[in-house]
Amino acid sequence: MKYTTKKKGVSRRSAIQSVLGVAGVSLMALPRTSYAANPGLASPGLASPGLASPGLASPGLMQDREKVRITRLETFLVKPRWIFLKIHTDAGVVGLGEPLLEGRALTIQTAIKEIEPYLIGKDPRQVVHHWQAIYRHAFYRGGPILTSALSGIDHALWDIKGKLLNVPVYELLGGPTRDRVRIYGRASTPEDMKKRIAEGYKVIKTGVAKENPARIVENPKFIKYAAENFAALREAAGDDMDIGIDFHGAISPQTAKVLIKELEPFQPMFVEEPCQAQNVEVMAEIARGTHLPIATGERIFTKWGFREILEKGAASIIQPDLCHAGGFTEGRIIAGMAEAYYVPVAPHNPMGPISLAVGIQLAASIPNFLVQEQVSLGEGYIKKPFKLEKDGTVLVPTAPGLGIELDEEKMKDKLGHDWKNPETYDPRDQSVVDW
Repeated sequence: MKYTTKKKGVSRRSAIQSVLGVAGVSLMALPRTSYAANPGLASPGLASPGLASPGLASPGLMQDREKVRITRLETFLVKPRWIFLKIHTDAGVVGLGEPLLEGRALTIQTAIKEIEPYLIGKDPRQVVHHWQAIYRHAFYRGGPILTSALSGIDHALWDIKGKLLNVPVYELLGGPTRDRVRIYGRASTPEDMKKRIAEGYKVIKTGVAKENPARIVENPKFIKYAAENFAALREAAGDDMDIGIDFHGAISPQTAKVLIKELEPFQPMFVEEPCQAQNVEVMAEIARGTHLPIATGERIFTKWGFREILEKGAASIIQPDLCHAGGFTEGRIIAGMAEAYYVPVAPHNPMGPISLAVGIQLAASIPNFLVQEQVSLGEGYIKKPFKLEKDGTVLVPTAPGLGIELDEEKMKDKLGHDWKNPETYDPRDQSVVDW
């Protein structure tokens, strides 16, 4: 058999040109970039149907997509303890984010100010590229300050991208996997529980009831008091209510093991942060000692932090905080990693309505969502607050981007705060304890 050898000097591009020439296709039909002008736009100032959305962008915006640029980053403190971020563009589209790090508001504002020069003049739609640049060019990677600042920026960039394309963020992440999202409330007494039931909640989270901070090794009185409190919540709620209990990393492994054993008959939905998360082996040991689901994640950052949790079986429910762990860009990767271990995602969120909107958008785009934490449905902060439905859910918004709009008028009396982390001490000897 005779083979034809390739002629020298004939490039791949030349070969493509010759093929296109035979087909009667001009090379000019090949876009220089995926952000090339929309061929469907016939003349300046005319957008194709469905691309423009009132108040989002000028009619000519989508005609030359290479010209959208970031112009300014704006942060402001919002009561009770939050930070809201706005990323402005020359297209008139503004993205919202929540780059909170509790008790470090001024630090996060400074971090964002340091990142701002990189973003000014850049195309906001290259979200993953910007994430990589901000994270990797810092040299010292990760940690709560960098990833919290980066998370809020990531929220806002996805919000801008969704608004420019006139679709919710979950459409950019693969389309909806559900039309509503389960959320949970809080209760610490049977009376609280009855109020939450009347409001429509089907999932509740509580803490460990205690008269004094937990010591490293606790006595039967401490264990009994905590277990009986949870038993009273279970009795008030019945077997239909899902009740999680948060140890908040404030219980030692020695005491956590004993307390978990006493809670098992009442079947908590999960035991959150049974100990501090830095030593994954210790948490994995606790997980192996009980059939109750162990949950963690609020103090773990990026895919690299969650990799060890999943590999070592330290938790069977993960709770990435999308204001700390890396935003949407990392959140969807973390969820995918968790799916491979049959681990569901319950986003952590004791923050504001922007953070809630972010969690809902992610929940609407992943298959392994469990439940969403919240402390504010947005009343007094956003124009259309989320509403608790009778089935204990909120509906997934269909508006572009994050699906929310700040109510600037109602927020006027909520600007500024000086919230600090509690400084807690054991009254018995004034030693430092976790809060």
